[in-house]
Amino acid sequence: MAALSTSTSDRSAPRAALKSGDLSRDGRGRIRSMPPILHYGFRPFFFLAALHAGLAIPLWLWAFFSGVQFGGPFEGMQWHAHEMLFGYLSAVLAGFILTAIPNWTGRLPLSGLPLLALVGLWIAGRAACLFSPDPWLAMAVDLTFPAALSFAIWREVLAGRNWKNAPVAAMFTVLGLANAVDHLGNMGIGPYGLGQRLSLAVAATLLALIGGRIVPSFTRNWLVKEGSTRVPSPFGALDRAALAATVVAMLAWAGLPQTPAAGVALSLAGLLLAARLTRWCGMATLTQPILFVLHLGYGWLALALVLMGISQFVAFLPASAALHALTSGAVGSMTLAVMTRASLGHTRRAIIADRSVVAMYGLVSVGAGLRVVAPFAGDWYTTALALGGALWCCGFLLFAVRFAPILWGPRAGA
Repeated sequence: MAALSTSTSDRSAPRAALKSGDLSRDGRGRIRSMPPILHYGFRPFFFLAALHAGLAIPLWLWAFFSGVQFGGPFEGMQWHAHEMLFGYLSAVLAGFILTAIPNWTGRLPLSGLPLLALVGLWIAGRAACLFSPDPWLAMAVDLTFPAALSFAIWREVLAGRNWKNAPVAAMFTVLGLANAVDHLGNMGIGPYGLGQRLSLAVAATLLALIGGRIVPSFTRNWLVKEGSTRVPSPFGALDRAALAATVVAMLAWAGLPQTPAAGVALSLAGLLLAARLTRWCGMATLTQPILFVLHLGYGWLALALVLMGISQFVAFLPASAALHALTSGAVGSMTLAVMTRASLGHTRRAIIADRSVVAMYGLVSVGAGLRVVAPFAGDWYTTALALGGALWCCGFLLFAVRFAPILWGPRAGA
């Protein structure tokens, strides 16, 4: 799994593009006649993911406080959970994987009209979940995107014989299946919540796995460049134990929630992830926010699993607080970190965090923190909930505004 992360610098052309002689494509396999937003998967999907996160939260809060019900098959809270997992998260992962695949396989990137079609399927799924009163129709429309994306991923993995990344393709397939399970559970067919837990199990595993490669790798590269003799520890027994424990814990929690066994497994996994994080020289990156936020996001993941474990045993820690440490904290911070870094690097811009980017990181983490502590705020619960949601979504709206010229425009120097 050595090639899990997308590069944050401009790569040379895929081997297939160099050999194809296709004059409609440039040296990196992008279709010349198409606007830049359709050149690579990260461009439309990162932009749409941020916009969706920034707008869906206020929409849900408005529905929550006003009592308004949407026209789609999901009630307010269920719609909120579904859209954050199968709307926002799926879009971020699509942008990541579609950009990583050409580096893995040397084949041409999904670009132009095929990419536009995939974007259209994602948008159709969001519209169906919000407006379609027919739950079967909403499910059918919503599942076209993960089905098409899984097909595209598996086609590239098999054609490029890139077997080491087949587990990643498998996790994307599981995420699509979890979407279907969530729709069925909402219709009373099967246990409700199983699809959401499966998707969170995939999310936590991907964060532990991919984050566990890019965080120490990027940190090591920067420290070596700075002339430091202290670098992150190499992958070893502790890392393997932490990853294995995370997979076991998330599967146990997905299948047997609110059980002592799941609680013990989650707590152990969180502690192992925390121990792993301490070996990556995170404090040395405090002066580099675009690096430090990766450590912060991984810290959120470790904390979330510990809190999820404790919540299985004690009543004073609501499960919702622990879950939002995973979703708003870990998923929010890590995905935003990857989106900013990859968007800058793949468009030939300096990989540094200016004040607006630092503000994004701060807004999302503070918003997540308020959402986690809201159940303990007593009479201030509503205020903490609303403020936390507002800050969190403002972080992503700021990304959409700040990075729109980068994602919609040409590469620097082009």
